[in-house]
Amino acid sequence: MSLLSWKLHGDGKSVKAGEVVSTDERLSWPRTIGVGVQHIAAMFGATFLVPIITGFPPTTTLLFSGIGTLLFLVITGNKVPSYLGSSFAFLGPIGAAKAAEAGGIGGALGGIVFTGVVLAIVGLIVKQAGIGWVNSLLPPVVTGTIVMVIGLNLAGAAKNNFQGIVGGQVVQPHAARLGIITLVAIALIAALTSGFMSRISIFLGLVVGYAIAWFMGDVDTAGISAAKWIAAPAFTSPSFKVSTMILFLPVVLVLIAENVGHVKAVAAMTGKDLDSQMGNALMADGVATTIAGLGGGSGTTTYAENIGVMAATRVYSTAAYWVAGVGAIILGFSPKFGAVLSATPLGVLGGVSTALFGMIGVLGARIWIEGRADFSNPINLLVTASALVIGIADYSWTKGSYTFTGIVNATLVAVIGYQVLHALAKTKK
Repeated sequence: MSLLSWKLHGDGKSVKAGEVVSTDERLSWPRTIGVGVQHIAAMFGATFLVPIITGFPPTTTLLFSGIGTLLFLVITGNKVPSYLGSSFAFLGPIGAAKAAEAGGIGGALGGIVFTGVVLAIVGLIVKQAGIGWVNSLLPPVVTGTIVMVIGLNLAGAAKNNFQGIVGGQVVQPHAARLGIITLVAIALIAALTSGFMSRISIFLGLVVGYAIAWFMGDVDTAGISAAKWIAAPAFTSPSFKVSTMILFLPVVLVLIAENVGHVKAVAAMTGKDLDSQMGNALMADGVATTIAGLGGGSGTTTYAENIGVMAATRVYSTAAYWVAGVGAIILGFSPKFGAVLSATPLGVLGGVSTALFGMIGVLGARIWIEGRADFSNPINLLVTASALVIGIADYSWTKGSYTFTGIVNATLVAVIGYQVLHALAKTKK
């Protein structure tokens, strides 16, 4: 069977009770396109939140997410259905890199390229040696801690957005009011809706906050008016500094955990043995992230939102993801659309980031729970507690031109501290 051919499932019109449309099957093309559009909608909110928050060109990020998705499908031999959208794990390092270069994104893009290359190399190693060494290096205690640190380290950035502060100065006086409106909207949507709408409550809350800000006259529409409807997205070249790239090392660990978790989830839902694709999935995300960084887009990862669509529709066909990838590429050629997103007021971003960054932190706790992390063990407790304080309070130190931020230091404590202390503990037995 060629890469772009799928068996028709049944009559192509419906999925019977107890059945699923497998990865190598499809429904009729109109129905497959419909499911693909659902995948675009599912990834849409989260994928755009990253460039909105970081100041990256939204359409460029969308273009590379579509390209990355198609590359992922090719590299995994069309066996792992997945959409590659913007990864929130990059938010902290991107912010630190931009601050180091006074707002420039070249260094941040260099860090994204570095992350992608390292992840691709890890994928190659996993392909040859298996996933066992990764599980040993990154047990749930460590992975959950790193994810929690990445989310909660950003609390200060969320506060500044909420208060409309840039460079220590209040630049948007109505920011707090818009932040409260946006945060309340997110909460009400999450509480009063279910299924798909509940899963995209943060994006819908952003839409509500944005609409109210527009009505209040707090949206700068000059850039929107000047933008063209159709044109190529803006491309930016990366710059490479070791002192900046090192900020992105923790992201590699998070992306490994996310990709492995995604492959395991798809395998459980489809009943297929996908262990042989673990290395390919990591390598594919690494390649996609590298290409995105080379052109000015944010780094990518597999999306839980799209797993939700598959679980709801029982359609695991990779054909739907080809539709989603191509659709994202097409949308990437609308600067007008990108300008609307780039004009999001700080207060609205504050409401969104307050919820989002906290949720990333809570995901760390979820990893602990699902991995049954043993906090009755004093070593686990000490390593986790120390790393959390170091990361959240942003303990940093500088050596020459190298600055080790709180996220980097917390990651080092979590990874190295866990391994060394457990090794020492075994010597007393």
